[in-house]
Amino acid sequence: MQRAIYAGSFDPITLGHLDIIERGSVLFDELIILLMVNEEKNSLFSMEERKKMIEDSTHHLKNVRVEIGDGLTVEVAKSLDCRILLRGIRAVTDYEYELQLATANMTLEPEIETVFLVSKPYLSFLSSSTVKTIAKNHGDISMFVPENVKKILEDLFR
Repeated sequence: MQRAIYAGSFDPITLGHLDIIERGSVLFDELIILLMVNEEKNSLFSMEERKKMIEDSTHHLKNVRVEIGDGLTVEVAKSLDCRILLRGIRAVTDYEYELQLATANMTLEPEIETVFLVSKPYLSFLSSSTVKTIAKNHGDISMFVPENVKKILEDLFR
């Protein structure tokens, strides 16, 4: 069975994330969305709130599940018997960062591979931070996030 992990903070999940998830779900038998604690980021939503948003956004994908993890992604991957890390790349700056992560992960756990999917061009600028900024300023976020997330953000910043 080909099992992959797509790790991130997903604060909140965007249509860019969802695109990578949907495409990854076709490539792998099972795709685990791994919500990771990131001490460097000031999160808007709790881990449980983000998990619910992701589950609600991916309920149509039968081979996708959501887990919460802490520590090194490669260690969580080993504990879940997973040898593939799926990553999305939006731009050249993402590639430089992702290459550093993939190389560090390869050094720590040589048997775990990183697979990159390039964002669709119309989603290549999209980030959770961008979505939060637009939502805080009462802009239209309907083209950036799933409907369930749009409602949550609009209610929060109303």
